[in-house]
Amino acid sequence: MDTKKLNRRDFFRLTATAGAGALFMPDTAAASLKINHAYRKVNEFPQRTLGRTGITIPILSMGVMRADNPNVVRAAYNAGITFFDTAHGYQNGQNEVMLGNFFKDKPRDSFCIATKGKFDFPLKDSFENDFTALLDLSLKRLQMDHVEIFYTHALNRIEQVTDERIINLLKKFRADGKIRHIGFSTHALNPALIDAAVETGAYDVILLSYNFKLANLKETDEAIARGVEAGVGFVAMKTMTGAVEDAEGKKKINSQACLKWAWQNENITTVIPGFSNFDEFDECLAAVKDPVLTESERKYLAMLSTQEMMFCQQCGKCSEMCVEHLPIPDMMRAYMYAYGYKNATLSKETLQELRLPDRMCRSCGNGGCRVKCTSGFDVARKIAAVTPVLHVPDVLLS
Repeated sequence: MDTKKLNRRDFFRLTATAGAGALFMPDTAAASLKINHAYRKVNEFPQRTLGRTGITIPILSMGVMRADNPNVVRAAYNAGITFFDTAHGYQNGQNEVMLGNFFKDKPRDSFCIATKGKFDFPLKDSFENDFTALLDLSLKRLQMDHVEIFYTHALNRIEQVTDERIINLLKKFRADGKIRHIGFSTHALNPALIDAAVETGAYDVILLSYNFKLANLKETDEAIARGVEAGVGFVAMKTMTGAVEDAEGKKKINSQACLKWAWQNENITTVIPGFSNFDEFDECLAAVKDPVLTESERKYLAMLSTQEMMFCQQCGKCSEMCVEHLPIPDMMRAYMYAYGYKNATLSKETLQELRLPDRMCRSCGNGGCRVKCTSGFDVARKIAAVTPVLHVPDVLLS
């Protein structure tokens, strides 16, 4: 860890709660550090209850997706964060392994874990066996007999949300004690998915993209309100719209303003920013300790709301325009990971999951790309800029 990036306030905060040695010892030793929770002093963050789950958690949680340093997880845990979000596929499973090693000696009632799993759709004949094996492997990596929330990962179609085979298997997981609550995650920004989930009565939690750039914010807020009325809890991701405030990824966004904006909606129980170092975590701490959006922050976000950034609205119209019907919204998300998050590894993982054809964008010929993005994205240029990452060896990626 680069201790030069740790400011004086963070140093005393962390050493007081974790022990000074934890900052400088190797990860393997630090992960076995025993914490006396009976006397552990934590920050008193604002708390909200996650729908009918009854789980009360701080409005700030940790999206662990990009984190690979257990000391950052330790800092979050020692500061008072209790809800940690991961997924089966993050870092090819190593994200779950890291969390399992960190939490193996912590009281099980001192934290909540959410993980996610993807499946092919339409479902294969082997879906039940395959998805059960996926969850069992996640639990093995986490070294836990259950997780608080299990999400079906990155759904974008109503048929996926309402499919009875999926719902029945999730209910079996819950009956078997492997999961406590059922959820799904979505990047699709489609309020109809929320209404469909409510109609099934099966989903306890929905993890969704939610930020000040949403083109259909009014409709989304109304659907969330209907979900809350039915007892569904909501967790927000992508609150920072790609981590940068420009289309080229050169200027970091004001993350505090973005978090405070999301917290204005009391129907959002918590947000899961993906901080992966102490500087990013410090920004999140500063926001949660003073969560009221200031007038200057409102003006700042209002200024950004009308300019092109990296956040894709996931409307899907581009795929309809595309001659080859490529999954352009997901490709734009991979672009954001590479040029906004500066995380080429995550970008490559996202692209690999799409199983793109070897020869793309040949059908348009000399006429050029026919996609006209409603957000102003130069889709052809972004595809050309991000897809080469597929051919870069993992060891050379960030």
